[in-house]
Amino acid sequence: MDGQPAYPAKPAAGQFLARTPSGLFPSGPPRRPTWREPHPVTGGGVAAGAALAATWLALFGLLGRDVTGYAWWTVVAGGIAWLAALALARHGDRGVATGVAIVTAGGWSIAFAVVLVRWATSADWPMW
Repeated sequence: MDGQPAYPAKPAAGQFLARTPSGLFPSGPPRRPTWREPHPVTGGGVAAGAALAATWLALFGLLGRDVTGYAWWTVVAGGIAWLAALALARHGDRGVATGVAIVTAGGWSIAFAVVLVRWATSADWPMW
């Protein structure tokens, strides 16, 4: 075998042969990975997103001259806000995205309630 011994040479008296652990048997306490949120959700971020979304929906809702206009402007503004929330959730601040999504859902619920009340009182579907 090319002149190499099959086993390593015996260490001299008083010397120890250093071994490299194989990793098959852990030599210490198990280390668990720690995951850190790149953009943690904070209360301030949620509040800022909620305030911005409420302002956004209010400004677009004011463009409507009647129930139909208010409802359609709210649907459009909410769709844009949700696209922004998706982008923020993926690439930005998740707290702000949460605030935007929550307030947008609330704004859509209010618009839907307004449409239903108008429909119930007039017996005419106001959206078309």
